[in-house]
Amino acid sequence: MVSMRKVPISFIPICIPLQFNKMPMNANIVQVAKNPKFQIPNSGNVVWCLGIPYIFPPTFLTMALYGYPEESIVPGSDDEVTPAKTAAAQRLKIGTYFVLWWSLNVVFNIYNKKVLNVFPYPWLTSTLSLAAGSSIMLVSWATRLVKSPELDVEFWKALAPVALAHTIGHVAATVSMSKVAVSFTHIIKSAEPAFSVLISRVLLGENFSLPVYLSLIPIIGGCALTAATELNFNTTGFVGAMISNIAFVFRNIFSKRGMVKSNKVGGMNYYACLSILSLVFLTPFAFAVEGPKLWATGWQQASETVGQQFVWWVLAQSVFYHLYNQVSYMSLNEISPLTFSIGNTMKRVTVIVSSIIVFHTPVLPVNAVGAAIAILGTFLYSQVSILIQE
Repeated sequence: MVSMRKVPISFIPICIPLQFNKMPMNANIVQVAKNPKFQIPNSGNVVWCLGIPYIFPPTFLTMALYGYPEESIVPGSDDEVTPAKTAAAQRLKIGTYFVLWWSLNVVFNIYNKKVLNVFPYPWLTSTLSLAAGSSIMLVSWATRLVKSPELDVEFWKALAPVALAHTIGHVAATVSMSKVAVSFTHIIKSAEPAFSVLISRVLLGENFSLPVYLSLIPIIGGCALTAATELNFNTTGFVGAMISNIAFVFRNIFSKRGMVKSNKVGGMNYYACLSILSLVFLTPFAFAVEGPKLWATGWQQASETVGQQFVWWVLAQSVFYHLYNQVSYMSLNEISPLTFSIGNTMKRVTVIVSSIIVFHTPVLPVNAVGAAIAILGTFLYSQVSILIQE
């Protein structure tokens, strides 16, 4: 019997992290199919999410995420691993992460907007998103589906400013989407690099090269053109997206300055702790700003408007918010900064296009041009930054 370690992993649309056998990434689909002992355990090919059973082929999941043990390979046989097979397996793994990341993000944004259209209470909606993720991870730790991290007081102190910035950014983005189209919010949020450079230069005294400053021109110009030509412009929605940009810049700055050591808690557990602390920060403000009376009235009106499916919309947006963030944090351990930046740019494009199609958002040609320029600028900024660091 080959000894194998256990690692946690999540897969769309699984609502809780599952554990699979850790296997070296060195096999192709045919090889895994030949080896029946690498099926997913606990009859776990059927997973219930939002009341719907999903059936996943064990061969695909096993291959896409792990491969299988070298000890079972017979030299000279068809199962012998080659560098080409290993590279192909790695590409499939990265591709799987990207598909998950983009898909989960699109689903979250669609359901989040559906909820906000009939239940315009972004503070509660934001709180439920964090509560769902926190509950999922607490249950996973309690049942040992995921190994709980070893935490101390110093860790939570270091995490506090990061969580506070994350909370502000999350709420501000939700407020924005409650007032304007999803596509508009994401176009304005593509201006985050410009805020990052400005804040780092003014507050931290960091210097940037000329190519970095030049890459900000299309970002600022594209966002300005989009805002000026937006058919359903709303000041609150615009300001919310801008505040979200600033908050997430500070979140990144706090993390980069070593306030949270990545070697202590990383990936899924790090984001879980971030969600839990953000929930602690957000809950009292949600009660103060909106409160149970407004929520009860709004909930009743939403239920009368769209029926019982409203409950499923709320559950979906809450669960998928956690899952897409979880996958993005996990992917950071598997791909390079360059690949991640490309994926992040394409994720935003996917969300914008999908939301326009789903919600039939009216878009003027000049508005579309502005969005394309802003997103291109974001991509150029990420590439220039990485090249300079290298």
